[in-house]
Amino acid sequence: MAVSPQRRQEIIAALRRGTVPARALDAFAVGLEWLTPTLLDELDQVASGQAAFKAVRGDYGCGKTFLARWFQDQARQRGFVTAEVQISETETPLHRLETVYRRLMEHLATADQPQGALRQVIDGWFFTLEEDVLASNPELDEQTLLRRTEALMESRLATVAKVAPAFTASLRAYRRALLAGDRAMAEGLVAWLAGQPNVSASVKRGAGLKGDVDHFGALGLLQGFLALIRDAGHPGLVMVLDEVETLQRMRSDARDKSLNALRQLMDEIDRGRFPGLYLFITGTPAFFEGPYGVQRLAPLAQRLQVDFSADTRFDNPRAVQVRLQPFDLPRLEAVGARVRGLFALGSEAEARIHQHVDDAYLADLATAVAGRLGGKAGLAPRIFLRKLVADVLDRVEQYPDFDPREHYAPTVAARDLTDSERQALTDVDDVRLDL
Repeated sequence: MAVSPQRRQEIIAALRRGTVPARALDAFAVGLEWLTPTLLDELDQVASGQAAFKAVRGDYGCGKTFLARWFQDQARQRGFVTAEVQISETETPLHRLETVYRRLMEHLATADQPQGALRQVIDGWFFTLEEDVLASNPELDEQTLLRRTEALMESRLATVAKVAPAFTASLRAYRRALLAGDRAMAEGLVAWLAGQPNVSASVKRGAGLKGDVDHFGALGLLQGFLALIRDAGHPGLVMVLDEVETLQRMRSDARDKSLNALRQLMDEIDRGRFPGLYLFITGTPAFFEGPYGVQRLAPLAQRLQVDFSADTRFDNPRAVQVRLQPFDLPRLEAVGARVRGLFALGSEAEARIHQHVDDAYLADLATAVAGRLGGKAGLAPRIFLRKLVADVLDRVEQYPDFDPREHYAPTVAARDLTDSERQALTDVDDVRLDL
């Protein structure tokens, strides 16, 4: 795919930091060909008014987060709103759906707004309503326009208002606050719609709202928000819950509540409560199969059950749960070649980069990094790409006399690893980390 210089810089900067880029991941994605057509077909189904759910399983280093970011990027290119929520034990426990909803609203993204897109979406919806009203009479005065826009809003959200009247009330009050120039009131109402706690009593009183958003109120607001974004011209919302396996470390009562919350979300999707929602979760095999995860709640385990006994070549991408295979050396080398191409494109040192960092060197570097991790190439992608960019490509570009074969010996220290990577290495023999 064609990638702009700005996007290339974003990708390279993220890899240099050891993180997954947020956009243009097609530029160096490998190994997703078997899954791509199904995921895009399911996006089309969601755009038609349906809802979808997909669970992705894989060990650390398999590319779950990469796939989730790639999928969000694909969705945004098709007009979807997206959000990624990192599930955690304390900050975002899955059983506190009001907190999950709040994080969802904080991380909303569109094609032209990479984060914090809630207000943009709301204002875009009101603009759409006004355009629809003015289409029949472009000479309306301001008060008539306000009244007819509110009437159209009530009509569009009539179904949602039955289950989440506060959603409609807050939007109406937000619109009036904007027209009155009451910025504090408008911002307070956006904060309440986003599920933020501690919104001032005067703001809630002015809009006829009571209390903060709770567990059940969050589901109602989500339902209202889905109606709003579709009416604003977006096909739907892709909601990613990443690292759900963290709930295995919770106390048993919180863990059981979290599993039940996930079951509740799946059931609501099946019942058609959330048209336009694609819920995408990621977790480790232990979460799906172990005693402290999905298997603790039989109804949830049944909904997620997939027979993985067949050869991986015949995995079904349409299944409710799909598995990612660990990286191997050829796949590491293929990713490295794509990143090298992105880095070299437009560089004054392009010829030198391809000379010193050829395919043979990429194979050597992949083997060396994996070797430091006990030969587990599946644990190496993030570290390999970070070293390729920061330790090799950057130096080749900046120093004409730098030859990585002569001047660089790759090392992997404990500080290079994330907590998850260190945990994944506990049962691996022959790990050779440097001091």
